[in-house]
Amino acid sequence: MRVRILHRLAALGLMGALCLSGAGCAKGPTKMENTIFAMDTVMTLTFYGADPEAALQGPMDSLVSTVYELQNALSATDENSEIYALNHENGGEVSLSPSTVELLQSALDLCETTGGALDITAYPAVKAWGFTTGDYRVPEPSELDALASRIDSTLVELNVENSAARLPEGTELDLGAVAKGYLGDRLADQLRDINIQSALLDLGQSSIQAVGSKPDGSPWRIGIQDPAGEGYLGVLELADEAMGTSGGYQRFFEADGVRYWHIIDPNTAAPARSGLASVTIVSPSGFLCDGLSTALFVMGLEEGADFWRTHPELDFDAIFISDDGSIHLTAGLEESFSLATGYEDREVTILQ
Repeated sequence: MRVRILHRLAALGLMGALCLSGAGCAKGPTKMENTIFAMDTVMTLTFYGADPEAALQGPMDSLVSTVYELQNALSATDENSEIYALNHENGGEVSLSPSTVELLQSALDLCETTGGALDITAYPAVKAWGFTTGDYRVPEPSELDALASRIDSTLVELNVENSAARLPEGTELDLGAVAKGYLGDRLADQLRDINIQSALLDLGQSSIQAVGSKPDGSPWRIGIQDPAGEGYLGVLELADEAMGTSGGYQRFFEADGVRYWHIIDPNTAAPARSGLASVTIVSPSGFLCDGLSTALFVMGLEEGADFWRTHPELDFDAIFISDDGSIHLTAGLEESFSLATGYEDREVTILQ
């Protein structure tokens, strides 16, 4: 949520050079920007087009409509949403929209691919710790054991042909770990369909989707949060890619001097203690960025790096920041990541 865009177009003076004669002056791209609150976070949608602002308002309205459409379908807490209905049907079958079916199928596949490090049925554990309401508590070991025994994404029955799903009683799911990434992919597709070639979609909570590059052709520059402080320890350059970060510093509470964060280890039903402070994923797929940042945080550095090496078909790279502040990059990010001012002495290891 603290990821910020370091360099906006306006700051770079790219809206056209000063025209002295008035003749033959090319008009710069039209900037469209809208900030909304959705999916429990602040989102800023920005794109650049060749048409006048009046002609681009419709595409912007369409983006916003898609955001709220998915929010209303996927929320685990909205009593009118499809996911809420599925969680409260007590074993009955619930009809789902095509978008929800598509996302749920992709999420279940990713749960399997990650060996359960990502599990969308961890929602009861997230609730037990108070992360859905703000009424934080530390469950007893016996309660955690009971919660962990019910975390199993293979129990989700998805009927793709009938666009419906069913959960066993006592099982609940939440698509929050993949929803913003999926949303980013949908919005990017909408923009590409109308030939928008430059857009930056800041979907909040460290989810970024870039369509193309800046209007001048240079990459977007995104700050990577220092998990141990308020500043940015590095800068990542993006062009036509997505980025997602999961970190213990994003949502947490403290009790008796111990910090507990919202990223749950499905094996323990407790906050994941993997030796990592944050994981950032870069990929053409926003969905993968969202889901894999959670999964690799749970795995830890060694297992997460092995997962990257053994799954080249997923087409992603990663930045691992350990509890001790050390930084490990997968090889594909060596040229696009740089340390920020004040962090130049931080050691960076390139994973091969």
